Amino acid sequence: MNTSSLRARSIFGLICFLALASGCAATRGRISPPRLKALPLVTAPVKTDHFKRDKSGGISEQALHRLLLTPVFLEQDARIGVVQVSNDYKPDEDLPMVTVPHVLANAMESSGLFQVATEVSTDWPIDSGVAGLRELGARYRTEYLLLYRHRFIDRTYTNSLGWLYLTVIGIFTVPAETMESAGVLEATLFDVKTGTIMFTVFERVRDQRDENIWNNDRKRRELKLSLMKKAAKGLAEQTLTKLRILASSRPGKKEHEDSMASMYRRPPLSP
Repeated sequence: MNTSSLRARSIFGLICFLALASGCAATRGRISPPRLKALPLVTAPVKTDHFKRDKSGGISEQALHRLLLTPVFLEQDARIGVVQVSNDYKPDEDLPMVTVPHVLANAMESSGLFQVATEVSTDWPIDSGVAGLRELGARYRTEYLLLYRHRFIDRTYTNSLGWLYLTVIGIFTVPAETMESAGVLEATLFDVKTGTIMFTVFERVRDQRDENIWNNDRKRRELKLSLMKKAAKGLAEQTLTKLRILASSRPGKKEHEDSMASMYRRPPLSP
């Protein structure tokens, strides 16, 4: 086979390859991607419990649904008490050294949303837990209790000045220990009459200090008290924002009477 014949075959093969490639590209451009048919959407609200294994604790299924259908709003001319609680929302029986409940009570008093706001003493003889809280509310004649509590996580570690511990004097004088505290301040509005929770707000805090090895327990207490004092105003502002939303959701007089009558199973008040 001579050179001209090989060259002709090569040119012919190249032309065929280019024609085939351009055809595939044109075909690929005309093919549309597959489209899936949209699934029909269910617009009706879900009213049936599809999680039969879930338990609702001490509340019946009927009462659960009834509570969730009841409007949530702030009663007009109500009284509110501010009480500090511990874990499991038990009334805190320690000395009321923390100033946050005082700041919250003052904010509630000056908001104009309540007839009166008061700090609540937990020294009265009451039951423990939620039952004790409701008893406190009854003693103070307050429809609502604002439950306050705080929780902290502490951490201590040696910082970059720790190498000065190699000197004898540095062990006692150098601020080579970093104390870190991170916490959450919590305020929960508790409806004394129904035992339900209206809302919960959190104010998160964090700070650290470099100290020496002396009296670190006292210094950590001071750090936490400083954090709570700084965060009290922010917690009060968050609480007032939620309260104003609940106050704006207050129904008219007729709707309110019908709602109360439905809840307590008594006829509405006559106009």
